[in-house]
Amino acid sequence: MPAATESSDAKLARAAGFSLHAAVASEGHEREQLARRCRDLTRPAVWPERLSLTAQGNTRYRRKTPYRDGTTQVVFEPLDFIARLAALAPTPRVNLTRYHGLLAPNHRQREPVAPA
Repeated sequence: MPAATESSDAKLARAAGFSLHAAVASEGHEREQLARRCRDLTRPAVWPERLSLTAQGNTRYRRKTPYRDGTTQVVFEPLDFIARLAALAPTPRVNLTRYHGLLAPNHRQREPVAPA
C-alpha cells in the first residue's frame, strides 16, 4: 500500500480513492466500537437514496461531496451504470486478503513465522 499522501500519520494509507487506517482497533468487550466497525465494513457501495432515474431513462447518482470542478451528480446510461456497479463487487471465490513478505503463501521462511 502506498504511503499516505495527505496525512503525516504513518498508519494511514490512501490510494485510488480508498483509505486504510491501521491504528483502528477494538477490544472484545467494547461492544459499541465493534458494532461501529461492523457497520463501516458492511456499508453498501452505492446509497439507494442518492440514485434516481432521469426522464430519458438514465441513472443519476448524487455525490456526497462535489468533485473539484463542482460536479454534484453523475449520469450514466443504464448498462454503463450496471457495469460500473459490477466492477465494485469482488470476484467470487477469491480471497481478498493479500499477504506479503514473510506471510506470503510461497515465501521460503513462512513456516517458522506462521505454521500451517
